[in-house]
Amino acid sequence: MKRYLFPLFVGILGCAILISLGMWQLRRMEWKQDMISGIEQRIGGAPVGLPAAVDPSMKYLPVYVSGRTTGQEIDVLSGTKERGGGYQVVSSFVTDDGRRILVDRGFIDQDHKRAPRPAVRLEIAGNLHWPEEKGSATPDPNLDANIWFARDVPAMAAQLGTEPILIVAAETRGDAQGIEPIPVAVEGIPNNHLSYAVQWFMIAAVWAGMTVALIWRIRQRQF
Repeated sequence: MKRYLFPLFVGILGCAILISLGMWQLRRMEWKQDMISGIEQRIGGAPVGLPAAVDPSMKYLPVYVSGRTTGQEIDVLSGTKERGGGYQVVSSFVTDDGRRILVDRGFIDQDHKRAPRPAVRLEIAGNLHWPEEKGSATPDPNLDANIWFARDVPAMAAQLGTEPILIVAAETRGDAQGIEPIPVAVEGIPNNHLSYAVQWFMIAAVWAGMTVALIWRIRQRQF
């Protein structure tokens, strides 16, 4: 009987740890679902005027602005399964009260990157956003070709001489100049905790099976 105690103890302890990790991932999944639900509700709220003081804590706040683009823009390499490859057009925008901000007006395909887009008056409803797209492996922008590889609000603001404020357009009134708005959505927020939980539970099952197999082998040696 003593021969079984240590492998049995290790087996039970290992299963307990692995199952607890799986349960923790399930709790994380519930937390993430609640967070995503809250973000979705905030995105879909009634838009307000652009606050005088803006900071990243206001991420996803629905706002509306009116004013003019300046003709200066940044093209961020983008693409979707439905639309294919193209660019997100981030324009410098001067509001009616004289503030100079960034507006992500939406998507254009590759064939229309070089189409002229002079200054135009627009009314825009959208959401404040600070995308977290730039990582350590993200290339620096190609300024000569005006191709960026991530929406980096501070860097884009410095390039176009605006406040570090980005509005992602959901609706545009005026001449859209062929740009299709892509509103902020929750689909890009990862929630993989269920798959992580399943992995931990599967490892726990394998651990339990190995423990049973080890005890069986010890028992066989006694005969």
